[in-house]
Amino acid sequence: MKKLVSKIKARKQPKEPVGRITNDTLAEHREKVLAGGRKFKYPVQYARHKLVINAVIIAALAAVFVVAAFWYLLYPAQNTSEFMYRVTKVAPVPVATVDGQPVRYSDYLMKYRSALHYLVEKERVDIKTPDGKRQITFIKNSSMDDAVADAYAQKLAKEFGLKVEGSEIDAFLKRARQADDEEISEAAQVGVLADYYGWTMSEYRGVVAQKLLRQQVAYKVDDKARGVGASIEKSLAADMPMKDIAATLNVDTKDTVVYTPPVWVPKTNQDNGIAEAVAGLKKGEVARAVKTPGDGYYYIRLIDTKDSQIQYEYIHVPLTAFMTQLKSIKDDGKVQYFIKLDPMASKEENK
Repeated sequence: MKKLVSKIKARKQPKEPVGRITNDTLAEHREKVLAGGRKFKYPVQYARHKLVINAVIIAALAAVFVVAAFWYLLYPAQNTSEFMYRVTKVAPVPVATVDGQPVRYSDYLMKYRSALHYLVEKERVDIKTPDGKRQITFIKNSSMDDAVADAYAQKLAKEFGLKVEGSEIDAFLKRARQADDEEISEAAQVGVLADYYGWTMSEYRGVVAQKLLRQQVAYKVDDKARGVGASIEKSLAADMPMKDIAATLNVDTKDTVVYTPPVWVPKTNQDNGIAEAVAGLKKGEVARAVKTPGDGYYYIRLIDTKDSQIQYEYIHVPLTAFMTQLKSIKDDGKVQYFIKLDPMASKEENK
């Protein structure tokens, strides 16, 4: 009976709450609450950290895949599509190097695609035929050679401090628009470029800039041509006929100069500025060391004029040093190609 009463009394007495907070237990209780929150916080932080790592890994793998696909399309597959051309204009990847100078893939593609455009659209060549494939091989190799030559000219231009001004490009484009006594509009010129070569005006300006720069370099490096010019000057001062001057210079080395006998042409003849150079001369006078776009010096004598025509003879001193240097660099193995080039078809096969 006593035990039963004791149990009832014990049941009636309120127990001290387990979670009762006192000054003595405040710190302990706070730590328990924080600990309870941490078990929810840390798993979330871990999951977020893991997501970031996974995202970085996926992005890296995607980048590697894109680069690998890009590399495959450009080099093993040699994709020459419009899309890949645009990509190479943004990403300055090389297609070759010449004496340490990168040859931009975009420059090669621009030349190749324009030649292909003309071949297909204007000459109506079926590139799937054996003849078409031979011509594709030809334009691929010639486009590469041209791109390599431009890149080498850029390298030398940096060394010599040479550059092409926008005004020089404008002057070249203006001369190209002139035909006889008329000048076609710039819009018409743009149309011709697109129709024949698939170029925009911006692309054509780039092509012109490269050619003008190569021309500057070709004149700069050709000491031999300048020496021949000096000999011509002395002979002209002695009133020696142009034909005899040319014959004398060609005795030791054939084709040192080229002599063209008197010929009648329109005063507006499109001959790289030869007719223009003698337009203001008197009969018998000579225009000396006239520089033309990339092919050398001209010494031109005005013989006669009538109505809208003029008659002249000239000696041409070709530039050879630049291409000779470039050939030497190729022979020394200083040109590396990053795409496979098929052997060049013979000239007879490409006629």
